[in-house]
Amino acid sequence: MKSIAILGSTGSIGVSTLDVVRQHPDRFSVAGLAAGNNTELLAEQIREFRPKVVSVRDASSVNTLRAALGSDCPEILHGTEGASAVAAVEEAEMVISAIVGAAGLVPTVTAIKAGKHIGLANKETMVVAGRLVSDLARQHQVEIIPVDSEHSAIYQSLVGHRHEDVLRVILTASGGPFLNTPAEEIAKVVPAQALKHPKWNMGAKITIDSATLMNKGLEVIEAHWLFDMPAEKIGVVVHPQSIIHSMVEYIDGCVMAQLGMPDMRAPIAYAMAWPERCPSGIERLDLTKTGTLTFHEPDTERFPCLRLAYDALKAARTYPAVLNAANEIAVAAFLDGRIGFTGIPELVEKTMQAHVAWEPVELEEYIQADQWARQTAEQLIP
Repeated sequence: MKSIAILGSTGSIGVSTLDVVRQHPDRFSVAGLAAGNNTELLAEQIREFRPKVVSVRDASSVNTLRAALGSDCPEILHGTEGASAVAAVEEAEMVISAIVGAAGLVPTVTAIKAGKHIGLANKETMVVAGRLVSDLARQHQVEIIPVDSEHSAIYQSLVGHRHEDVLRVILTASGGPFLNTPAEEIAKVVPAQALKHPKWNMGAKITIDSATLMNKGLEVIEAHWLFDMPAEKIGVVVHPQSIIHSMVEYIDGCVMAQLGMPDMRAPIAYAMAWPERCPSGIERLDLTKTGTLTFHEPDTERFPCLRLAYDALKAARTYPAVLNAANEIAVAAFLDGRIGFTGIPELVEKTMQAHVAWEPVELEEYIQADQWARQTAEQLIP
């Protein structure tokens, strides 16, 4: 029996993770749950999975949750400290890190320091502080198993092969809802349009990132740290069908690809069962019914966020943290109607241009860069 803690249990990844647990009650148990303010769903999860400790975003939600659960109530904490306590709960062998955004960094670092293996769905942890997180994982002998479908595909395609034999890794992108939208129409996009992803059911922030291709840019930076690959050995191709989740090309010309239906339960189950496998409950891939699979180069003129991410990776130091924080502010501003869709990359680029980078060492320095970028981006909003 493997016991897990889930950071972000009421989000799409958290819900899918608990569905895998539900399918295998003899194999997985839940030691802790951390969520935002969706106390109604969290209460249902607590009743079903009986965690020892839970955490919510703020103190007001603690009282709401206690009232909903009555006397049958586990320990309830809140804030970053609460999520970190869930991440370090003694009974958990693995932590599924699925809090959206840079907010997942501190709890994930706490889990690594506690010796927990990580199922990583929070790409921002590696984007903001990839060097620190990688060093800590080696120091504490912790395995980071990626949950993002693209990085899970690369992880699986690397098994049994030597690092020095890899020519490059290739991330696939669906292209989002505006793949074929003319440039002049993209500027007119409203949030309701951007939130309609053609293939994946995800939260609002990740869905907007997919529409701008920033999600793919963040994944490029994440791949750099997860697989020890320089920027020039990380490629991106647009693959609208989302059947091939990513590929690894080797020096002999062979390409290893991982295929499957676009359902996050597959990479989640792979991470949870690692180093074994278990049924995930997803629909089986039938290649005779899949039809044509297509691929083409991403258009960084229409979708400059991908270019900005490569720029941040190559510039290194605190630039990736600034890229990520500025993007989080920009996406929130777009969803609130304060800027237009094309204003997202414009705000990110202006924030990066205003930044004077340094080489961070301690966690607090990464957080400092993140906070600077948030403040600066807010000030730059017209």
